[in-house]
Amino acid sequence: MYFPMAELSGDQRSKIMHSTVLPRPIAWITSMDPEGSVNAAPFSFFNVISGNPPLLCVCIGNKNGRPKDTAHNIATTGEFVVNLVSGAQVHRMVATSIEFEPQVDESAEAGLRLSASRLVQPPRIEDSPASFECRVRELFDIDGVRSLVLADVLAVHVMDAAVLNVERMHFDPAPMDLIARMQNPGWYGRIGSAFQVGTPSVEQWNAMKRDGDAGAYLERRAGE
Repeated sequence: MYFPMAELSGDQRSKIMHSTVLPRPIAWITSMDPEGSVNAAPFSFFNVISGNPPLLCVCIGNKNGRPKDTAHNIATTGEFVVNLVSGAQVHRMVATSIEFEPQVDESAEAGLRLSASRLVQPPRIEDSPASFECRVRELFDIDGVRSLVLADVLAVHVMDAAVLNVERMHFDPAPMDLIARMQNPGWYGRIGSAFQVGTPSVEQWNAMKRDGDAGAYLERRAGE
């Protein structure tokens, strides 16, 4: 079906974006206000956008017409940590999404173990399979209703079990057991299977065309 976004309500636009761009990785962000109070909250409009330089972005919607605590802390201090979420942590992560009053420490409510970061002030979540210490490169106001954060990744912490080879920077995602956001309300997913598809060289592609195998290659399904 065809959905012209200009003809949809704001709620309809949001639903179609939430329900089709799947799965979405979750940025479980720890931030800190100037007084040192820690905030923890999850966001799924998030992704890495560059490997070198290492950059990621996250979009944070306003709450009741005002920036959320996370967005306010990031704008004020310029620092935060993105923690990825494992299956073992999903309920703790959801607990930090409860709309507590600003003075409530979500990390304490969820029983999170926090560890000091190396290069930024906000702590990381110790049991996260991977954490990214970040510093803001640029902030964008999106129509007065959202904050888009572009950040440099200064350092990464990865659980030891996921590190296969330090010299080659090879990692195994299986021990990380990462979860991702699916459609609303409250649906999540995890990696159940993986498959590898190599990219043919030009010579290999031309050979498949010459031998009449290119069509069969294009019709293959994932994992075949």
